[in-house]
Amino acid sequence: MRLSDSIESFIKTMLGEESTEVELKRNELAEYFGCAPSQINYVLATRFSPDHGYLTESRRGGGGYIRIVRVVESGPQRLMYLLNERIGDSLSEEECVRLISQLKEQRIVTADEASLMASAVSTRALGVPVQESVKGALRARMMRSMLMSVAARNRT
Repeated sequence: MRLSDSIESFIKTMLGEESTEVELKRNELAEYFGCAPSQINYVLATRFSPDHGYLTESRRGGGGYIRIVRVVESGPQRLMYLLNERIGDSLSEEECVRLISQLKEQRIVTADEASLMASAVSTRALGVPVQESVKGALRARMMRSMLMSVAARNRT
């Protein structure tokens, strides 16, 4: 397991199922994992962003800390946010995979559904000779369509 994955897993374990907030010391965490504090910053920036469903607050210095808050949204609220605010005119494959991963993690979609969704927006599926901007627009439309189907299913 890569160091970034280990740090992410450790923080998510600390958050647990019930807790929505955790406060950590960056230097202590870096010392625990035997890495530079910048590695902790990297994990926070790439794995605990608002797109991933987290807010982070950081204060540097001797008494500094990192506070990570999981944004608690129910399935329907999360879907409406994604449909109305997050999905614009274009999405990269990486953005789609990140969103799908969140949906799976929050149990809005099953693992099988997430796998199918990721396959549909993959580079392999969109392996046609068109500009990347067109592929991004197609991904956004496909994600919006899939999320509308999930939202409709969850209403019944």
